[in-house]
Amino acid sequence: MKILIVGATGTLGRQIARHAIDEGYEVRCLVRSAKRAAFLKEWGAELVPGDLCYPHTFEAALDGVTAVIDAATSRPTDSMSIKQVDWDGQVALIQAAVAANVERFIFFSILNNQNYPQVPLMEIKRCTELFLAESGLNYTILQLAGFMQGLIGQYGIPILEAQPVWVTGESSPVAYMDTQDVAKFAIRALQREETQNKTFPVVGTRAWSAQEIINLCERLSGKTARITRMPLNLLRTIRNIIRFFQWGWNVSDRLAFTEVLASGKPLDASMEETYKAFDIDKSEVTTLESYLQEYFSRITKKLRELDYQQNKGKKKKEKRTPFKQSS
Repeated sequence: MKILIVGATGTLGRQIARHAIDEGYEVRCLVRSAKRAAFLKEWGAELVPGDLCYPHTFEAALDGVTAVIDAATSRPTDSMSIKQVDWDGQVALIQAAVAANVERFIFFSILNNQNYPQVPLMEIKRCTELFLAESGLNYTILQLAGFMQGLIGQYGIPILEAQPVWVTGESSPVAYMDTQDVAKFAIRALQREETQNKTFPVVGTRAWSAQEIINLCERLSGKTARITRMPLNLLRTIRNIIRFFQWGWNVSDRLAFTEVLASGKPLDASMEETYKAFDIDKSEVTTLESYLQEYFSRITKKLRELDYQQNKGKKKKEKRTPFKQSS
């Protein structure tokens, strides 16, 4: 089976590529920059130049492909808008996959998107799910809540460096999942008939609020967080202001997602049917406690090694420096 992975250089996409290669699949990646994707080639993936916003690049990428795993999404720094990438681009990719007679299509969406029609990314994900389901492709939709990897920059590093940790509104508990585990579900979907033409939540073992994560980071790091609360109304005002400028459209649409994370409504779901359909045991899924514990343990070890090297160098310098005799 030859798999085309779209969005393979991203946080999730690279884990999917790694896992697919380890499982023995022939992996092709649609990439905008061969330089940025060089690590994928080193792993054993085939790189094909292309871009979601340029549908004419899909034909070569889909040639001979059995399955597509679509992990692409727009980034706040992208010059293209959410609509251009997550709707226009995704629709074109699905249509191209139909034309290429692709046998399987795995799509990543966001949990509870139907509850937030006012949030552009959520509404676009909902519409894309419907479009894919009606395309005639043999699909599987995986609805995610959040990645554990994002918590390092949001909580871990600021707490270690005594920088502010920003918290907005009434924190919505989120069932974060390790992207390595998400990748396992994506590849398993290709192997299980029970996952065909269905939508599944793929979330962590429990939902965590911002304060719970902060408390856990404080305990594991031995440091106290500097919490700064950003009023939701202020973010709404900023979003409305930058919406007047074309350069701010993408940022404004991204800021709208704050409404989801500050609503107080949990981003969580039962995984009972998902575990059964994918034949994956809950004990195989990484918990947030173990993920953060491993991170802080690794950082603590590096800091100790750095202190040891600095002290060792300082002692050597002192030995080389002669004492001055008083006259």
